[in-house]
Amino acid sequence: MKRGIVSGLVVGMLLVSGAAMAQEGYGRGQGWSVLSGQTVGQGATVLNGQLGWPGISLGLLHGATSRFDIGGKFSFNYGREGIVTSVVPGIKLQAWMRLMLVQTSQVNVGLSFSPGPLFYFYDDNYTDVGLTLPLSLTLGLPVGSALMLNIGVDVPFYVIFGPGGGPVFPLLVGGGLEYFVARNLAIDFNVRMGPSIGTYYGYYRGGARFTLDATFGVSFHL
Repeated sequence: MKRGIVSGLVVGMLLVSGAAMAQEGYGRGQGWSVLSGQTVGQGATVLNGQLGWPGISLGLLHGATSRFDIGGKFSFNYGREGIVTSVVPGIKLQAWMRLMLVQTSQVNVGLSFSPGPLFYFYDDNYTDVGLTLPLSLTLGLPVGSALMLNIGVDVPFYVIFGPGGGPVFPLLVGGGLEYFVARNLAIDFNVRMGPSIGTYYGYYRGGARFTLDATFGVSFHL
């Protein structure tokens, strides 16, 4: 059933984007994006906030070139790296880098990499300390001037140090959208879901745990 939901989401977004491409006036959004493969633009700075599961984040991106963004973000999570059965508070401090690989009037493709330390705090005064090395590949589909759709594959790999720790390999797929309320303001919704396989707190499980990342956000193009 989970596979059916993801497949339906992807097919639905492709149908919507295909219909939009056939219309006259098909454009490239507002020339910037945070969720798709498009960058924020050379010399531009964008402040982005996200709220949902597994937490809250605040990020800042700067367009170093027309194809490369660099910045950072801080996250407070109440779900351990998106695992839906693991409600644990934690924080992450990450660099944020985005590289646009392809840009046309109809599609954009980009890579994102956000390495940094993570910390999760348990009731028994035990703290997980680790390193997250998430990588994502995103396809962006501009629909007119006000809407940017995206379809992506995320691999938010992380490793927990110390006893009971180890590497965890999530594989998440999904989509989202950005709606440009104004040239410098966008609201968005983004969702990724899939399995996480690896070492969990206190014991090792060879199976997978369902993982979800679903957020609403706001971006200000400064």
